[in-house]
Amino acid sequence: MSMDLAVQKAIRARLVAASAVTDLVPAGSILDRNKAPAPSPSIILGEVQVLDEGDNIGRTRSRVYHTIHVWKAEPSREGVKRINAAIKAAIRAGRLDLGPGLHCADWRVSSMRALSDPDGETSHGIVTVNLLVQEVPS
Repeated sequence: MSMDLAVQKAIRARLVAASAVTDLVPAGSILDRNKAPAPSPSIILGEVQVLDEGDNIGRTRSRVYHTIHVWKAEPSREGVKRINAAIKAAIRAGRLDLGPGLHCADWRVSSMRALSDPDGETSHGIVTVNLLVQEVPS
């Protein structure tokens, strides 16, 4: 499995297992999809960027940036801020299990944003998770 897909699956597994998250967004609305409109509320596993962490000769470490989008129909941004915070707490709860061949050496939520969608009815949260992933013999 590719590193970025392993990270995405680990993030989704962590979010659906966290009651603080699923109390705000049903597990069935935590999705990887590229279709509008998103259910409300929803967490959409979004864009990913993998960069070689070139400080070791074996080139076995990569920095993975994974973006999570939060959508909620609401007149304010209060709901997406609560969901963002629940996502952060779930990610911080422990090392992500990436499966055989990969080790999550470091992880953190590096940014959270809460925005108003141009439609005037929807709030949009953006959470970026930053991971250092080490390839290991399986």
